[in-house]
Amino acid sequence: MTVTSPRASSQDASKRPRGSELALTGPPAGPPGHSVIEGPGTAEVRWILPGELDTAIAGWFARFPTGMESREDAYLVRPVLRGLSVKVRAGQMLEVKQFRGSPGILDAAGRARGRIESWQKWSFPFGPLGPNDAGPPSWLVVRKRRWMSQFRLVDGRLMAGLPGRVAEPACAVELTEVRTGGETWWSLGFEATGPADSLRGTLQSTAALIFTQAPPGDWELDLSHSQSYAEWLSRRPVTGVTK
Repeated sequence: MTVTSPRASSQDASKRPRGSELALTGPPAGPPGHSVIEGPGTAEVRWILPGELDTAIAGWFARFPTGMESREDAYLVRPVLRGLSVKVRAGQMLEVKQFRGSPGILDAAGRARGRIESWQKWSFPFGPLGPNDAGPPSWLVVRKRRWMSQFRLVDGRLMAGLPGRVAEPACAVELTEVRTGGETWWSLGFEATGPADSLRGTLQSTAALIFTQAPPGDWELDLSHSQSYAEWLSRRPVTGVTK
């Protein structure tokens, strides 16, 4: 299935503002009695495209062991916090991610090009948003159905589906059906974790493995579709927002 939509050129995409306008020098303050959890630094690439998730793409992704989950995340979309992504994950965890720059472009065998982004995450337990949570911030609910594969470096080789320690080089890959504001989109994302000096190499090796076989159809996984959820939502019409 082919879905067409207006897209920015790759040159325009490379000029997108990425710097943080807010200084976050430490973990965000949580409610009294809640411990802030500092997550690992990550190197990420994500593409978000309009339309239903093609069954051929799903079959292509299923070449590797996958797990599936469905959940709802609420993203803070107003006020706009440049360089920060704030969401309530599945009604249970408040997550704050700080954008820390782009170390370059991922080029996977000429079959996909995306902007690599460095992020740092903090999270802490959080109750679900309720009808009495009034105030100036506005939240946009995003419904996700995700298929996920996990890859780890073992003796210099990438292995799928193996558990490991947090400090070891690893890369999660997800194919996600996204619904919000009455529209359907889909996303392919990579998130590398581990020692800082291994992030880019792990990300590139995993992408090379995934794209050994070209994705079916004429989908363009290019710079014009390469964006984080925070950037994508900042460009969406403000509809279906919880205030």
